[in-house]
Amino acid sequence: MPILPSHRPRRNRKSEVIRNMVQETNLAVQDFIYPVFLIEGQNQQIEIHSMPGIYRHSADRLIDEIGKCVELGIKSFAPFPGINDALKDRLARESANPEGLYLKTIADIKRQFPDVVLMTDVAMDPYSSDGHDGVVDPESGEILNDASLEVLGQMALAQARAGADIIGPSDMMDGRVAWIREVLDSNAFTNVSIMSYTAKYASAFYGPFRDALDSAPKKGDKKTYQMNPANRREALRELALDEQEGVDMVMIKPALSYLDVIREVRDHTQLPVTAYNVSGEYAMIKAAAQQGWLDGERTMMEVLLSIKRAGADAILTYFAKEAAQVLRRG
Repeated sequence: MPILPSHRPRRNRKSEVIRNMVQETNLAVQDFIYPVFLIEGQNQQIEIHSMPGIYRHSADRLIDEIGKCVELGIKSFAPFPGINDALKDRLARESANPEGLYLKTIADIKRQFPDVVLMTDVAMDPYSSDGHDGVVDPESGEILNDASLEVLGQMALAQARAGADIIGPSDMMDGRVAWIREVLDSNAFTNVSIMSYTAKYASAFYGPFRDALDSAPKKGDKKTYQMNPANRREALRELALDEQEGVDMVMIKPALSYLDVIREVRDHTQLPVTAYNVSGEYAMIKAAAQQGWLDGERTMMEVLLSIKRAGADAILTYFAKEAAQVLRRG
C-alpha cells in the first residue's frame, strides 16, 4: 500500500483566513513612493502614450493629484521635471534656479502638504543640453565624473532649500553620496536624507520614462556610468561605498529583472532597501492587460508583492495609486 504523506503543507492553505494568517509578505500603501511628472504651463494633464494612466501634470494639476493620492493614503512622492529645451545647457544651471519649475513646485507642494515626503531627483539629464547625467567633455564626449560632483552638490543643496525631504542621486557618478552629504551638512541640512540609486543598471526598461521627459542622451549612451546588467557582485561594491559615504537608504533600479540583486543587497545591509518598478515594467503589464492577455490588476499586485518579497522595504512604482485603491478595497 502506498505510504500517505505525514507532512501536509496544504493544511495551511485550506481557507482564506488561514492563508492570510500565515502569509509571509504583505503589501501596504505606506510601502509606495509615487513617481510623478511635472511640466510647464497651467491646467495641463497630458497622458503619456507609452504609460497608460500616467500623466504629465502642470504644477497646479500636480498639486491636485497629490491631494487625491493623500486621500488614498499615499504620502511619499518622487517628482521628475520636464524642462523646456531653451533652459537647458551643458552645466544644467537651471537645476539650481529657485524660481525654476522644479524647485518652485517642490516648495509649493510642501507648503500645501507639509506632511508628505518628497524625494527629489539629483541628476543632470533633465536640465542638460547633452541629455546625460553628468558633465560631458565637448571634445572627447567623456562624462566627467569629478566636474559633475560640483553641479550635483549645488543641485542637491537647492532642492534641500526648496523643502526636499529625501535627496535621490540617480546619476551614478563615483563619490557623489559623500560629496552631497558634505554639501548638505555644511549648509545645516543634516536632517535631509539621501536615498542613493546604489545599483542603477543601463537598462532597456527606461524607454517610456525618457519619452515622458524627453531626457534621452543626444549622443552616445549611459553605459560608462550606469551598471552592466550582467553584474550582481558589483552592486555589493556600490553598496559598500554608499554606506561608507553616509547614505541613509539604498535603491536598486530596475526592479523586476533585478530581483536577485534586491535580495543580494537586502542580505548585505542593515539600511532600508528600496526598488524602482520602472516605466518599461509598468508599460509591459498595461499593454498586455489592454490586449486581454493578462489580468492587469492581479498581475500588478503580484509584481509588487514579488518586489517586496525579494527584500524591498519601499517601492517606487507608477502603480502606487492604482494599487492603493485595490488595497483599500481589501
